[in-house]
Amino acid sequence: MPNGEPPRTDVLQGTFDLMVLQTLDSLGPVHGYAIAGRLEPVSTGALRVNIGTRYPALMRLEQRGFCVAAGERRTTIGWRRCCALTPARRRRLAKENHEWNRMVAIMHTLLRGEA
Repeated sequence: MPNGEPPRTDVLQGTFDLMVLQTLDSLGPVHGYAIAGRLEPVSTGALRVNIGTRYPALMRLEQRGFCVAAGERRTTIGWRRCCALTPARRRRLAKENHEWNRMVAIMHTLLRGEA
C-alpha cells in the first residue's frame, strides 16, 4: 500500500467471532481493547479491529451464551468491562478448532491443485 501498511483483510463474521473466542481462551478474561491489541499484531496489521467491530462481536457472543461478563479491569484510561469464556464454550471451542484445522487443510489442498 502507498503508506507502507499491509492491505486490510475482510473477515467473515463467524470467523471474526471465532478469533475473538480463541483470544479469550488464550488470554483469559479481557476487555475489547485488549482483544484488538492481540489480533492486530498477530495478523501483522492486516486486521484493524475498531470499536464498531469488537464490541458488537462481544455483545453478540455474550447474548449467545459464549462468554460472560467477568468484572472490570482498571486501565490507564479508566475501567473496562472484561469478558471470559464460559466453561461449556471453552470445551466447544476445542472441537471447533479441530474442525477449523480440517477446513484449512482442505483449502491448502485445493490451492495446491491436488486431489
